[in-house]
Amino acid sequence: MAVTRLKRKGRRNKTTARVRVETIQRLNSKPVIKNVDVEKIKAGFSGTSAKAEKKEKAPAKKVEAKKETAPAAGDDLRKVEGIGPKIAEIFKSAGIDTFAKLAQTEVDKLKEILAEAGGSYKSKDPSTWPKQAEMAAEAKWDELKAWQDELNGGK
Repeated sequence: MAVTRLKRKGRRNKTTARVRVETIQRLNSKPVIKNVDVEKIKAGFSGTSAKAEKKEKAPAKKVEAKKETAPAAGDDLRKVEGIGPKIAEIFKSAGIDTFAKLAQTEVDKLKEILAEAGGSYKSKDPSTWPKQAEMAAEAKWDELKAWQDELNGGK
């Protein structure tokens, strides 16, 4: 059916349709083996379940891994409109890693930090960032979202 519909459109489409049909025929004629699990086959012959063995070993490792990983310090400053991942890293390296600290920092100080970072960061306008951070620190997410919808890139 697809071939007859494509015949009306021209020679290029006939060739494409023919290649598709040939590919489908080749795939249907040869058996395809997908992801053979050797452990599953071995378990079938020995009478034990490989999954059961993995379950016995796995929980002890997972508990240890959870204890080792510590939660990330600070807030996600990227929630402030105009702050991306790079600027968030710049601020964190300068000691500003929470919304409260960002809210208490003067705009001039933020401009200095961005200017020290160089590149295009010195052209950023952080004038609204402390107020946005204050709203985020107070968990006024609805008000913050409404204000961010009015802002253009944090300005």
